[in-house]
Amino acid sequence: MDQTAVERYLHDHIPLSAAMGARVLSAIPEGVVLQAPLEPNLNHRDTAFGGSVAAMAVLAGWTLVHIRLRAEGMEARTVIQRSDVTYLHPVEEAFQAAAEAPDPEAWTRFLRTLERWGRARIQVETAVTCQGREVARLRGEYVTLRG
Repeated sequence: MDQTAVERYLHDHIPLSAAMGARVLSAIPEGVVLQAPLEPNLNHRDTAFGGSVAAMAVLAGWTLVHIRLRAEGMEARTVIQRSDVTYLHPVEEAFQAAAEAPDPEAWTRFLRTLERWGRARIQVETAVTCQGREVARLRGEYVTLRG
């Protein structure tokens, strides 16, 4: 899937992504970068609402797992099971969420488990940045069920 197709998929299947103004800057199996404008994600302090920051980070991690599975030719359903977000700084401008590809050994174990049991979990780290500065970090655990 190219960036445009991934963005369209997100907006069609996860309507919150469209409401937040999420854009796909990069979507390759090695990593996903999403961006959101500040305006639809404002809080009462004129910075990004923490829930929006967390949602973008979860969305980036989910998208990474989704496109990696597609690249493997696997149809599956993935959901977030657990997340831990650390907020480091206020977000005062548009912000990006970059999900990092999991360790290759972890990904291989994930695929083997999914093949064998029809269900598997993988941990994905996502960094949220604003103006080149890390403002938040999410550690997410995603569960996938073979489709």
